[in-house]
Amino acid sequence: MTVAAPAEAAALDPAGRREPSTGRLQLEALTKRFTGRAGVVTAVESVTLDVMPGEFITLLGPSGCGKTTTLRMVAGFEDATSGRILLDGKAIDNMPPQRRPMAMVFQSYALFPHMTVAENISYGLRLQRRTRADIAESMRMAVTSMNLVGLENRSPHELSGGQQQRVALARALVVQPKVLLFDEPLSNLDAKLRDAMRAEIRRIQKMFGITSIYVTHDQDEAMSMSDRIVVMNKGKVEQAATPGEIYARPASVFVADFIGRANFVETVPEGVADGRAMVTVLGRRLSVPAHPTVASGSMDAYLMVRPETVTLSPVTDGGTGMGVVLRSTFHGPSIDYEVETAGGTITVTESGKDSREALVEGTNVDVTIAPDRAYLLNRE
Repeated sequence: MTVAAPAEAAALDPAGRREPSTGRLQLEALTKRFTGRAGVVTAVESVTLDVMPGEFITLLGPSGCGKTTTLRMVAGFEDATSGRILLDGKAIDNMPPQRRPMAMVFQSYALFPHMTVAENISYGLRLQRRTRADIAESMRMAVTSMNLVGLENRSPHELSGGQQQRVALARALVVQPKVLLFDEPLSNLDAKLRDAMRAEIRRIQKMFGITSIYVTHDQDEAMSMSDRIVVMNKGKVEQAATPGEIYARPASVFVADFIGRANFVETVPEGVADGRAMVTVLGRRLSVPAHPTVASGSMDAYLMVRPETVTLSPVTDGGTGMGVVLRSTFHGPSIDYEVETAGGTITVTESGKDSREALVEGTNVDVTIAPDRAYLLNRE
């Protein structure tokens, strides 16, 4: 585990929160290239990011997008090919991992099996040559905040997966790092425990106010935990924004498709002005928000429509409607429909409905799109 050097450890206020003036992390045109038998491969290309003190940033993307390589460069485990890493305005590119005021929580927890919980947590403090009284007080804070009281003398193999994860987090926090790094820390937990640990990590991070960089491929984790999400693809940043912005106003078709579920309906924009455009979709003229790069008359535009922003109304008395229900799937809190339309098959989600209210296959329906919740994008 990477631990903070004693001289670099930032102070906490009396309530145990990080002072907001420390922990600003800046990546400037960070690039990493690997040379192998296949030639030169660019894993990360010109990533520029400004992370403010206390901010929780998630690097999100598919396997091979460069998110883990970026994290490893920040930690000092990989050397950047070019670019700079600044912490509180000072370059740390040439600083070895053990001298960077950071700590990392690993996917595998990386606990020492021959040490007790207390010994694992205090390991970094002992490396920093802290006094016995300082170690005892820091340990008390860590054990209490992570709900580990009474487990101090147990070995890692005597703990549940969630308890092991909390020990790993306590060990990282106790050295008072300026930046906390997470490398897919919840991927080994079952779904229910993963949900609980998301909330726990976010609670602890807010309480201590530590700048955090979190790597995951799980969209739900990113959406529920982050102040901002950095969506990466093929080594580049596609978009860096709040979860709400990324979901409602994605920068590209890739982002829209990767975050949540989306329908993409081909259309031709007209009268693009002031961030809106007129489109004809499923026989209706709609005024919709548009990406700044969309131009009038473009033949390469998609209207992104989230499934939950579409309403279905059964057509009675022999009417044909705009769509036909192909399939319905009951999920408990919601019902998903696949609906065949003139613009292709779309997915629709209705919440709060009983299974007995589900529309049967073959039902003719009118399809209503909420225009302000759609978004017009250029096709890639």
